[in-house]
Amino acid sequence: MKRVTLGIVALALIGVLVGACSPAPKALDPTNTSTPATASDYIIGPGDTLSIFVYQAADLSVTALPVRPDGRISVPLVPDMMAAGKTPTQLGEDIAEKLKKYVKDPTVTVMMHSFVGPFDRQVRVIGEAADPMAIPYRDHLTVLDVMIEAKGLTKYAAGNRSVIVRRGANGQQEIIHIKLSSLLKDGDVSQNVEMKPGDTLIIPQSWF
Repeated sequence: MKRVTLGIVALALIGVLVGACSPAPKALDPTNTSTPATASDYIIGPGDTLSIFVYQAADLSVTALPVRPDGRISVPLVPDMMAAGKTPTQLGEDIAEKLKKYVKDPTVTVMMHSFVGPFDRQVRVIGEAADPMAIPYRDHLTVLDVMIEAKGLTKYAAGNRSVIVRRGANGQQEIIHIKLSSLLKDGDVSQNVEMKPGDTLIIPQSWF
């Protein structure tokens, strides 16, 4: 009994010594408000639809304004301005700068209604997709995201012979082979690669 008691006491002393020698846990810094980097701002393209609000100037605000094929828009007092290639924040700042001639310290907010995006940033899926389409690129867009948008494969699709055609940095095309059937039917997530702006996913037809 004495040996058991001595053993328990020894273990307790070891625990105390280890706790005393271990570094204290770092306290949380309430001033540290950093967050992971957010997704890059959306780039406006022809065919997008915007709403533009000018604070305390309802007569200068516009809703459901389409971006023309030439990438320009017209708003009250600013009849012709390039919108394509800018983020909503940049466009709002540019409109505000133009309105300074007529409004004191204008505050302009641009909100997106529908998204198409610049042509060179669209991702396209063609061939034996149930709904071939062009999709505005967004950060971390994957093959699976594209196929959900395109409503899957047709019954004639040779999904495992699909390819992604990608423009390389030097302008040359890169071909990436994708086994879509394995991804969609068997859950092979190794095939769920990230898309890049301008990618084209081609789904061929089965030979039989």
